[in-house]
Amino acid sequence: MIYNAKTRKLILPDGSVYTGLAFGADSGSRVCELVFNTSPVGYQEILSDPSYTDQFVVMAYPLIGNYGINDDDFETLRPSIGGMIVRDYNDRPSNFRSRASLSQTMAALGIPGITGPDTRELVRKIRRQGTQKALITDADTSLEDALALIRQAPTPHDAVSRVSRTLRERYITVNPGYHIAAIDLGMKENILRSFVARGCSVTVFPWNATAEDVAAVRPDGIFLSNGPGDPEDVTPAIDLVRTLRGRYPIFGICLGHQIISLACGASTYKLKFGHRGGNHPVKNLLTGKIQITSQNHSYAVDEASLEGTGLVVTHRNLLDNTVEGVMCRYDRIFSIQYHPESSPGPHDSTYLFEEFMNLMGEPSHVSQEVEM
Repeated sequence: MIYNAKTRKLILPDGSVYTGLAFGADSGSRVCELVFNTSPVGYQEILSDPSYTDQFVVMAYPLIGNYGINDDDFETLRPSIGGMIVRDYNDRPSNFRSRASLSQTMAALGIPGITGPDTRELVRKIRRQGTQKALITDADTSLEDALALIRQAPTPHDAVSRVSRTLRERYITVNPGYHIAAIDLGMKENILRSFVARGCSVTVFPWNATAEDVAAVRPDGIFLSNGPGDPEDVTPAIDLVRTLRGRYPIFGICLGHQIISLACGASTYKLKFGHRGGNHPVKNLLTGKIQITSQNHSYAVDEASLEGTGLVVTHRNLLDNTVEGVMCRYDRIFSIQYHPESSPGPHDSTYLFEEFMNLMGEPSHVSQEVEM
């Protein structure tokens, strides 16, 4: 609970108004896409996941803020989430790792929050109507002005360029087993931790790196990260995969999965309300095993478009049968739609990092010289 907070409103395009108390930043009016997440824990990772750029996240679990914010679990130090809507915010956290409250952290980062709205109703509405633009604003904003702001707000197409690194960075381990070239499309830090923990050195490139840039560092494999927005907007990464396909092992997560599919000739589409949470069941079609996964994405790969691409479906979402993984064994390419590096969990899919390392140990069927 918070005290002496001012009233704040969330307004939807159909004229629905949800009133609550403000926490986090005092940011005036802001329009973003409204989505929901079903995870009961991990709000710090959600807050700092670059894939939530320009989105208001409705937390389906009611109690948020009770264990505070610590120094170690950020997925980026420059969070770009639009805002957070919760049922019951706790401003008096109790945890030995806590260094600040969620509200203090959001205020410092310029991120607004609302506590009090019926989040169950909001989740049901998003499921029925789909994701949509919404407005977080002060209590005195008229409904007429609010709806005009929502209508006039443009749809951004530069999210990846805003959250990616701008300079190349190198992460070195002692006696590395492999050297990975990673394309930062909005990469979560735990992906880098996962590679380094397995004895890999990683050179991280900005989102618009070229095939020449990547080939120049002579990597053992190429990784494409998660990130926000429409995958069709990220043409430099699509071109990079098209050029280097078959020359290096390539592994993609989330947006990286969509980029790989587009580069191979498939197509993507926007889901009605996306997949966001830590409890999505996915079947590995190669082993028959079912994994509980962490997900955060708006787009999916069109299965019908995979014909003739060389890609085959390896994983399937058991909630809606969407494609959750693809592979081209000949070209040493594979990708998955969910997050095997998930923190705080689940950890069913961490084996995929080992599979990438095994793939980097196999010989290529083509020369690694890049033809331009």
